[in-house]
Amino acid sequence: MGQPSGAEGEARSPSLDVEAVRAQFPALRASTRGGREPVFVDAPGGTQVPERVVEAMRRYLLEHNSNTDGAFERSRRTDELIAQARRHAGAFVGGDPDGVVFGQNMTTLNFSLVRAVGRTLAEGDEVLTTALDHDANISPWLLMAQDRGLVVREVGLTERLELDLEDLRRKLTGRTRVVAFCLAANSVGTVTRAREVVAMAHEAGALAWADAVAYAPHRRVDVGALGVDVLLCSPYKFFGPHLGLAWARPDLAGELPAERVRPAAQVPPGRRFETGTLSHEAIAGFVAAVDYLASLGPEGGELAARLTGAYDLIGRHEAALAAAFGRRLADVPGIALAGLEGGSPERVPTFGLVPTATTPRKLAQGLAEDGIYAWDGNFYAVRVVETLGLALGEGLLRIGFAHYNTLAEVDRVAEALERLLS
Repeated sequence: MGQPSGAEGEARSPSLDVEAVRAQFPALRASTRGGREPVFVDAPGGTQVPERVVEAMRRYLLEHNSNTDGAFERSRRTDELIAQARRHAGAFVGGDPDGVVFGQNMTTLNFSLVRAVGRTLAEGDEVLTTALDHDANISPWLLMAQDRGLVVREVGLTERLELDLEDLRRKLTGRTRVVAFCLAANSVGTVTRAREVVAMAHEAGALAWADAVAYAPHRRVDVGALGVDVLLCSPYKFFGPHLGLAWARPDLAGELPAERVRPAAQVPPGRRFETGTLSHEAIAGFVAAVDYLASLGPEGGELAARLTGAYDLIGRHEAALAAAFGRRLADVPGIALAGLEGGSPERVPTFGLVPTATTPRKLAQGLAEDGIYAWDGNFYAVRVVETLGLALGEGLLRIGFAHYNTLAEVDRVAEALERLLS
């Protein structure tokens, strides 16, 4: 879904047709109680969904609803849907579908996978986490360390809230078994130098364990190119339903001790970590969400190639939004941007803002009265907030754009902040 741009007579690159995108999202056509169009800059907490996702979930419940492995048609359709979803998930993360795990959410999946790998570790083994991460990739390791006598060390941050790779290098030892890190910070948008992190982890003989929740809505995930051993993300952050998705290297997943009921059949490695009945309607919505993303890319070709093309368009559009918001922020008094500048290529369009004369909650309330939906708080990024010297109970104001946002909405958010802070 592209339209040409650039100077006449030059080679033209396709650009994202944002109006055509927005037409697919019913929430963007709604009105606030005051009659204004809402501005959704709450994407880091969960994106809106295109109509096809809603329709896929509705259609599943009406036409296919059944449990798996039955002899009748509806059950067979459910089996086919789940198989299709694994193929879509494999294409989405760039990995073998046999490594795909579906679950309730990223946090629940991570607790399960951490428990499994923890049972293979010995007392005194070490895990590295980072100060940039959501607590869903920290607390499971801390709790496992209590149970197994492990040592958890934290990799610190630079002044610009980037992951300190020299600190990572210093803290890797012969006992390091896992390096748990994020591809992008859910609080301040920093993108980590993931390939370098993975290379250092593997050089030390450790697993590279990546949280891609804040990254997947904005940039193409490719576990093969990154070389990660485990990756987790959340479809409800990339235009799908509430669901968790993980991918584990199939040979690793096949070796880890999974917690399963005794009659459960032998299945591909990733499925060993799926306990009980999955949310089939959410899985139908996930397939539709991936198809939606692919529809933004070039027509024809393999699903993975279309996703790559789509994310190229998304990335260029969001870079323009981030740069514009960064420029506008420079003129807003009484608020500071945490971390990297708005136009930095090392960030996604998620902004952590620190007001100097009011609280994040009051600003969020003021924006809400103007029909602008934004989050405030610590976003479970405990160490980021502490590093900034802020109270966990107040945290930051978070403005997060997605590809369905427009430059006009960037201006509206900036103007509203100016009014509230003047």
